[in-house]
Amino acid sequence: MNKPARKSRSGARRSVTIKDVARYAGVSPMTVSRVVNGGQYVSDATRQTVMQAVRQLGYSPNLAARNLASARGERMGLLYGNPSASYLSEFLVGALDAATRHGVQLVLEKCEMTPAASRRAVRRLVAGGVVGVVLPPPLCESAVIRAELQAARMRIVAVAAARPPADVMCVSIDDFAAAREMTRYLLALGHTRLGFIKGHPNQTASEERWRGFTAAVQEHGNLPAPRVEQGFFTFRSGLDAARKLLSGEPLPSAIFASNDDMAAAVMAEAHRRALEVPNDLTVVGFDDSLIAANIWPGLTTIHQPIAQMAGEAVDMLVASVRGGKRGALAEPVHRLVAHELVTRESAARPKSTTA
Repeated sequence: MNKPARKSRSGARRSVTIKDVARYAGVSPMTVSRVVNGGQYVSDATRQTVMQAVRQLGYSPNLAARNLASARGERMGLLYGNPSASYLSEFLVGALDAATRHGVQLVLEKCEMTPAASRRAVRRLVAGGVVGVVLPPPLCESAVIRAELQAARMRIVAVAAARPPADVMCVSIDDFAAAREMTRYLLALGHTRLGFIKGHPNQTASEERWRGFTAAVQEHGNLPAPRVEQGFFTFRSGLDAARKLLSGEPLPSAIFASNDDMAAAVMAEAHRRALEVPNDLTVVGFDDSLIAANIWPGLTTIHQPIAQMAGEAVDMLVASVRGGKRGALAEPVHRLVAHELVTRESAARPKSTTA
C-alpha cells in the first residue's frame, strides 16, 4: 500500500479524496466508489482492503455534498425496516417533526436485515453525506449495521433497544416493567389461564417483555402454566399464534400479545371462532400504535410513546453532532422515557369471576 496523504505546507492535513483512497488501497477510483456505495461486482478481499483504507485515511465519502448540506442544515439518516406499518408511520411523524424543528434534513433509507443488504443501505446513506443515523427497531439490534456505521465514524442513536451497547446512544422504555405491569393488571382482573405471544427473537425488547410477563406470573404463584407461542411482530404471525392458543382445552381467558398488530390478529381469530372480546376472551397488546384505538373493541395496551421516542432520538443526534463540532461531545446517553397502561374495551374480568 502507498503512504497516507501528506500534510500541506501549512501543516494541516488536506481533505482525503477518493483518489487518495484508491492509491492507498492499490485499486481504481471506480472500485472505491463501488465499495462505499454498496455496489456489486467487488470481491470480498478487495472490499475489505478498500474499507481498511477508508478507515486508515479517515475518508468521508461525498465530502462536497456533506459540506453543502452543512450550509443548509445537517443531513441525518434514518434506516427503516419495521414490519409494522402503524409503528413505522408514528415513528416517521416524530422524526420528521424533530428534524423540522432543528432545521436538519432527514434522509430515509429502507434496509433489509440480511448482512449484504444492510451494508449496502448504510453505504448509500454515508455516500449521501449524512452525519449521523437513527436506528429504529429491529435495525437497532443489528451488529452488522452498527459496525458499518462505526467504521464510517457515524454517530448513532438506537431507538427501543432494550439492552443497547454502552457506546451507542439510545432512547427506550422499560419493556420489562411495562410487561410486568400489564400482566399484573390481567391477574388483578382475575385471569388465571393466560396466553402469551412472544415478539420477534431478533429484538432484545421481545425478551424483556417475556421476562416481565414471567416475573409477574411467578410473583402471583399457584397459576396454571401459561400457554406460549412465538410471534414475529406481524399480523400474520399473530394469526398463526392465536390459532394455536385457541385450539384445545382449556382455552386461555386472556391473551397478552407482545405488540398491537399481533393482538389485533388474536381478536380477528377470536371473532372467527365466535368468541366475544372481552366477554369470552380478554386481549391486550403493546405499543399503543394507531391500530389499538381504531379496532373494535378498542385494545387495552401499553402506551409506548413512539413518536416522542423518535423525536428525542433526532434531538440527541443533533445535540451530539453540533456538540462535537464545538469540541464538547458528551458520553453516549441512554435515555429512558415513561410508558403507560391504557385500558380500553378489550379487557374485562373473566366470566367465572364476574359478579
